[in-house]
Amino acid sequence: MNLLFIGDVVGRSGCDFIRSNLYRIKKEYSIDFTIANGENSAPGNGITSASAQELLEYGIDVITTGNHAFRRKETGNIFEQSNILRPANYPDGCVGNGYGIYDFGKYSIAVVNLMGTAFMEALDNPFSCIDRILSETDTPNIIVDFHAEATSEKKAMGHYLTGKVSAVLGTHTHVQTADEIILGGHTGYITDAGMTGPELSVLGVNSEDAINKQKYKTPVCFRESENPAFLNAVVLEIDTKLGICTKINRLVIR
Repeated sequence: MNLLFIGDVVGRSGCDFIRSNLYRIKKEYSIDFTIANGENSAPGNGITSASAQELLEYGIDVITTGNHAFRRKETGNIFEQSNILRPANYPDGCVGNGYGIYDFGKYSIAVVNLMGTAFMEALDNPFSCIDRILSETDTPNIIVDFHAEATSEKKAMGHYLTGKVSAVLGTHTHVQTADEIILGGHTGYITDAGMTGPELSVLGVNSEDAINKQKYKTPVCFRESENPAFLNAVVLEIDTKLGICTKINRLVIR
């Protein structure tokens, strides 16, 4: 199967770009399944019921999130849906699911959403959490969105899961890294898939706003950049009988 994993979708710009381009991209790369991190898909930041439903209507199969999953009161009950995930290492009792298993008849695929703890919120240990999930999962086709700040934590998770999952794909920093690799001849890996939103920006934010915040250290109302959007993603080829990633390629579309 061919899988498309889209880096953090940012605001109105990112959603509009997906609406205009996703069908063509899926056709060009013969995509069977599409995952996007949508935790910043709402205007401002976070994810709302409206932005989540937009992404699903535009052709996203599963939405993953991260530290902004519960930032907006408009989020509502979206995490009750099986195809909208929040990090699995949120404490027990938290609404929603941290992973889902999706049936294609001849095979199934598990999508796991994890969040790092280095320089992030103090959630449960992601390494222990993924151990528990793997013990409950009976498909070899497992894709992990590891939403984390520290490259060292992402690298460690990639090596920890080598041979255990089909792919470990980093999100959160909004800057696509050039280190895509197949670890151990089995597990596709990239430290960060990047972002989908305004290219000339600071992580999607109007550059002047971000500069003023960092230069003067005073409160600033961040605005989404109005510059043209681009898409950052990776395309993976998965041997569904063995759960092995046979190809991983970065994708940048303007």
